[in-house]
Amino acid sequence: MSLELGKAFDRCYWLRLPFLTTNYNIGIFFNKRSTFLLFRVDPDTQEGNAVAGVKINMFKNLGTSRFCGTFLELHNYRKDTLDIQNQFNGIKDTYYDEIIFTLNETMNLYKVEYNDKTFYDNLVIYGLTMTLYNSEFVFLIAERQHIDKRLQKKIVRTTGVQIATSKSLEVLNEYYEESIKCGKAAFEVPAPLENPDTIKLEDLD
Repeated sequence: MSLELGKAFDRCYWLRLPFLTTNYNIGIFFNKRSTFLLFRVDPDTQEGNAVAGVKINMFKNLGTSRFCGTFLELHNYRKDTLDIQNQFNGIKDTYYDEIIFTLNETMNLYKVEYNDKTFYDNLVIYGLTMTLYNSEFVFLIAERQHIDKRLQKKIVRTTGVQIATSKSLEVLNEYYEESIKCGKAAFEVPAPLENPDTIKLEDLD
């Protein structure tokens, strides 16, 4: 299936991940000079192992994802030199045994020199799954950390894609319902924090 891309996307990073009896080829399209992100997900049809009942969802706002709202801590912060929305900040302690990492990769795109300091504009990719359904559930987070030299600001944006079987989604929904009853789910964007602990690059000021 072809994917039409506009001028906003000028780079692509491909991953090949196992899923049940096949593999999925996942393309992360982005712009070297902005925070634009887009996923493309294709099953490996050359293997001839079609997987029925698999649902694929993309989340431009990670806060709307039941997986993220239930299991993950998301970080938001804004000031003159920083604009961070839904940065992945770790797995909630309550669910540490239920969620595992499948990958954690960082790609430095270019170097920025500012006030005798060095910063890196990069793409960070996290892969997570549910421990009991590690072959039936994948959640990828692509995080763009962009240094806008004109605005003298670091901008962080994230996008997620979820690949899941019907059975794993049933279990996810059970976790979600349980977290709602216990008050553990968090879908509201929190207020700006006093201390930006998860910022990976220094402030620009």
